[in-house]
Amino acid sequence: MPGLTGLKDEKKGHCVCAGDFCCTGVFFTKGIAGLAFEHYIYKNQKKFRCGYTTGSCAAIAARGAVRLLLTGKAGPSETIVTPSGVRVCAELLDCARGADFAQCAVRKDGGDDPDATDGVLVYARAEKAPGAGVSVEGGKGVGRVTKKGLDQPVGAAAINRVPRRMILLEAERAGRESGYPGGLRIVISVPEGEKIAAKTFNPRLGIEGGISILGTSGIVEPMSEQAMADSIRLELSRLRADGRSGAVLTPGNYGADFLKERFGALLPLTVKCSNFFGATLDNAVQLGFERILVVGHIGKLVKLAAGIMNTHSRWADARMEILTAHAALCGAPRAALREVMDSATCDAALEVLGRERLVRPVMESVMEKIGFHLSRRVGCGVRAEAVMFSNGYGLLGETAGADGLIRELTEES
Repeated sequence: MPGLTGLKDEKKGHCVCAGDFCCTGVFFTKGIAGLAFEHYIYKNQKKFRCGYTTGSCAAIAARGAVRLLLTGKAGPSETIVTPSGVRVCAELLDCARGADFAQCAVRKDGGDDPDATDGVLVYARAEKAPGAGVSVEGGKGVGRVTKKGLDQPVGAAAINRVPRRMILLEAERAGRESGYPGGLRIVISVPEGEKIAAKTFNPRLGIEGGISILGTSGIVEPMSEQAMADSIRLELSRLRADGRSGAVLTPGNYGADFLKERFGALLPLTVKCSNFFGATLDNAVQLGFERILVVGHIGKLVKLAAGIMNTHSRWADARMEILTAHAALCGAPRAALREVMDSATCDAALEVLGRERLVRPVMESVMEKIGFHLSRRVGCGVRAEAVMFSNGYGLLGETAGADGLIRELTEES
């Protein structure tokens, strides 16, 4: 193909570049383990391999594309130092050079925590531009921001601040190293991005037409709770940008289904918070929400009665201990308390309480403590109420001000 720059001999698997633009003696044929990203973390006494973000992919591809544009040569790989300080070396793929452009791609590596973008090719196209400096734009498969409150303004490509800065720095660095004083235009694209975006939060957040180029550290940590927390904060930010002062938090699909059936008008205010009640409440307060309603299944929400604000079982369970304590306060006999403590599920515990005619008083006691811990978490000036249900028993209880708050939020939505 005219203008195509060959970077490796696919049969022999070795570098055919010259000078400073190659890594002689290292094999780079696709699939060779020499380029595997070898950065690990330990969680729960297990070893996990990290990956690198779409932002790192875009920055590496941009660096390679600029070098190819300005020198006619590019190595089989490029290395950057991510904002976290970790070096990432990635293979350059699908490299091409024409009369006025050059392009390179990098394949996303999600490590041991692959997400929807794992394995996707992230392209950077480099062109000379008038003046000085570097501009970064989004091309095919990179989403466009359509709602306020996100990292980038409405109409901009969904390339977040840190990745933008990474791309700029690497393009500028490659330009200086090549002795080029002029301007550069970098276009980031992800050909499969629009299809992949359907599997992400983007459509709900107001990012259309593709994926976001993300990453604050440049590194993907397996089982990353921070990534989930960041996504939840984005959803809250979107609501605030729309002028909302109230939000409805629910852990997941059970809560969303209950809301749809019972309080359908509140769906536009709903944010799924997974297990991260505490972090989500903190973010809601920081963003200026004044009214917060928590709606959830007893299996999650009962933990709030003990002040457990991360409800994942690896942090704490205590569901039966909490129900047993409140049943004891309400006068349950010793034998029933033992049955509750030994129950495998909350519905099984409710069956015991139902036999003793104690469901209502126990739920009232539990909801009182949930209200106490929610109020303490959000502090003065913010109202936080809760509604709890189970799949088998339906609505189980509400905090004291929940009815009034539901009416107000219904009017707002």
